[in-house]
Amino acid sequence: MKLVTAIIKPFKIDDVLDAVTRQGINGMTLTEVKGYGRQKGHTELYRGSEYVIRFLPKVRVEVAVDDDQADRVVSAIQTAAKTGQIGDGKIFVMPLDHALRIRTGETDKDAL
Repeated sequence: MKLVTAIIKPFKIDDVLDAVTRQGINGMTLTEVKGYGRQKGHTELYRGSEYVIRFLPKVRVEVAVDDDQADRVVSAIQTAAKTGQIGDGKIFVMPLDHALRIRTGETDKDAL
């Protein structure tokens, strides 16, 4: 099993959700996060004052998948989240040792 974690722009949530659902994935976790990478934030003007926004709003998407689904899910997220502009985000894939569905006690692949 793999845990696919993607950090994406907030307005791409619906596109990513649709793309992952088309891959047969039934669940995901979304978290609103803030961060920066090469973008290093940006400067804004508010009521005549200039200020720096160092941490930009992003969304963290986490999807637990079977090993054979991981590459397809990563590709689907990449395609759906890409704008071609700086700050499109990152995707991380990590091994997932164990999963447990609390309600039924199902484990590993059955719990996904």
